[in-house]
Amino acid sequence: MKPAHLTLLASIGLLGACATPGSVTTTADKADYQRVDNPHFDANERAESPKEKDRLAILGMRGDYRVDFHFKETVPLKRDYEIRDDKTTGGYETVIVVEDSDDEVVLQHLLVSPGGHVIKHWRQDWVYEAESRFEFVADQTWDVVPLAPEKTKGAWTQCVYEVSDAPRYCGTAKWKHRYGVSTWTSDRIWRPLPRREYTIREDYNALNAENRHTVTPHGWTHEQDNTKTVRNGRDTAGTLVREFGLNDYRSIEGFDFEPARDYWAKTSDYWARVRAAWQRRFAATGTLRLTTEIDGMPIIIATFEQAEKADETSPAEQLDAVETVLDEWTEGESLLSSR
Repeated sequence: MKPAHLTLLASIGLLGACATPGSVTTTADKADYQRVDNPHFDANERAESPKEKDRLAILGMRGDYRVDFHFKETVPLKRDYEIRDDKTTGGYETVIVVEDSDDEVVLQHLLVSPGGHVIKHWRQDWVYEAESRFEFVADQTWDVVPLAPEKTKGAWTQCVYEVSDAPRYCGTAKWKHRYGVSTWTSDRIWRPLPRREYTIREDYNALNAENRHTVTPHGWTHEQDNTKTVRNGRDTAGTLVREFGLNDYRSIEGFDFEPARDYWAKTSDYWARVRAAWQRRFAATGTLRLTTEIDGMPIIIATFEQAEKADETSPAEQLDAVETVLDEWTEGESLLSSR
């Protein structure tokens, strides 16, 4: 087994491609797995209410997958802008149910390399008829905003989180189940610069995005309709180009995802404390700002190191360590008065 610090360093190197983890695996890998049908595809047909049908569709994203990530710039919106090359990468990912109740479902993604290395990846929280959500409003800054009852009636709000459980973006919409296929298409929202472009792009700093999740007979998909945008604080200064993204999660058998399940068994209590610490900061001020560089690496490194030691530290020690990190690298004074 690798020493904890070497495992961490390997993780950090791979995270540079997070959301398109080409450093983990590529589409050329010849792993021993077999594509299979999504066992959850038609589970919601047994639902006794529209809400339950929605919840089972969300749970239809759990499972073991080969993921292919495709991003293609399509329509230039700025004079003399040159379309960049397409990006196509892939990886192996298991999606674990962390919470499941009538009004909330939490799904945690874990990447696994063919050699058995595990990386805690992104998280998606789904809340039914949410009263509020956080929104990306400026560089490294998110506000909690109320949602109108007419917007959320019968709708689910999905919030997506970074590998360190820092916030990224939320969207709100109703699930649709026409023709036996479950699809959720968000409202247009703001997203931070994607991790796949942190180190190679300085010409834009936000995405104006629409996200579509569809549960398919073979797994599920995450489609993205993105506009790469320049923002000055809360104001939009210009747009560069439109981009289409397709993340295709294909159900598989035969690939060894046990290292991911072992990792989560060891660290899940620690990560629950991390989630709670972030939530307390939002609840206290309504605004959260990261003071790290855009990659958020000080928080990622610290939390991943702490997770590696989770079985050697008490709950109180873990909580103190998390709070110390967030005290150092976040601010929470409200920006609402600056609107």
